[in-house]
Amino acid sequence: MTDIGQLDDTDIDLAIDEGEAGERRATELASRLRRVAAEDPDLAQDLVEGLIVALDRAMGGTIRDHLDGPALGVAERVLPVPEQGR
Repeated sequence: MTDIGQLDDTDIDLAIDEGEAGERRATELASRLRRVAAEDPDLAQDLVEGLIVALDRAMGGTIRDHLDGPALGVAERVLPVPEQGR
């Protein structure tokens, strides 16, 4: 019998489900954005604004419904005024 040692959670990097995989990708994106912000805050702000605009477009103009706090403030600043009657 061969002893292959102990395995722990850090030895296997498999997502349990698609939700967890998405969460990991989001965490990595946030980490990268923090590194950019540390080096170039203006670039990071431009990236966040562009991301909000792209997400709003992809979500049919409903991104405001999913944001609060500072992110909503950015959305209000960079997105066009919503049409009345929505």
